[in-house]
Amino acid sequence: MANLMCVCFVLLSIIVVVSGDACEGDRQDMIRECGQYQKWPAEPKLDPSNACCAVWQKADIPCLCARVTKDIEKRWCMDKVAYVANFCKKPFTHGYKCGSYTFPSLVQ
Repeated sequence: MANLMCVCFVLLSIIVVVSGDACEGDRQDMIRECGQYQKWPAEPKLDPSNACCAVWQKADIPCLCARVTKDIEKRWCMDKVAYVANFCKKPFTHGYKCGSYTFPSLVQ
């Protein structure tokens, strides 16, 4: 029984580490491919590259949003993040919370 518990603990630890690494990989990809389209100032909004959209399509957005802090919001313009998400056909739903930012309705 002790061996089984030990094996379960090791497997659970691996799962947590792997899922954390995936989110960190998404974060690095987002910075590299989309950073220039999502930084302040709020204008102009530029259409993102195909590589940026590919990152958006595969990224674990709930994991990334859970890591958004006030400091990150000072570097990333959340209006531009919404613009890129919409352009890349993976928009945020109305009321979705990312860090302290709540995304408004898409209709303007």
